[in-house]
Amino acid sequence: MPSFDIVSKVDAQALDNAVNVTTKEITNRFDFKGSHVEIKLDKKEFKISIETEDDMKMRQLIDVLISRAHKQNIAPEAFDLSKESYQSGKLTKQEISVRNGLKQEDAKKVVKLIKDSGLKVQASINDDMVRVTGKKIDDLQEVIALCRGAELGIPLQYENMRS
Repeated sequence: MPSFDIVSKVDAQALDNAVNVTTKEITNRFDFKGSHVEIKLDKKEFKISIETEDDMKMRQLIDVLISRAHKQNIAPEAFDLSKESYQSGKLTKQEISVRNGLKQEDAKKVVKLIKDSGLKVQASINDDMVRVTGKKIDDLQEVIALCRGAELGIPLQYENMRS
């Protein structure tokens, strides 16, 4: 039976490239000359630590980071900006976690969306991915279109299409 997997992955090398390009761009920008800016990427935890002098520069830095990551084919939804920046002495700090892997509650949302659509496919949760199987490839392609159209707030990729 034809099947495919729905996953939510971020390429560590692409994320590293996005952080490096952001660092390079910020060091060359006039409005950041002479100011303290620090970006650190923890590749194991998929967390980005940012330090700037004030809140305005923090927002500009995050905008640059997201746009550079988008050019590296990392969806903007992959960045969890729910934690607010906090003041630490004279510096403003923020930790941005990068969503890597489909969490259980997100996988349940995807499965519910597929089952509510009424398509003749089966969806099952396997660790950090959702496997969708069906009799026709056309049904599977409709599931992909359905997931792309739904605004779930998580970046989804579709891989291992087998017929």
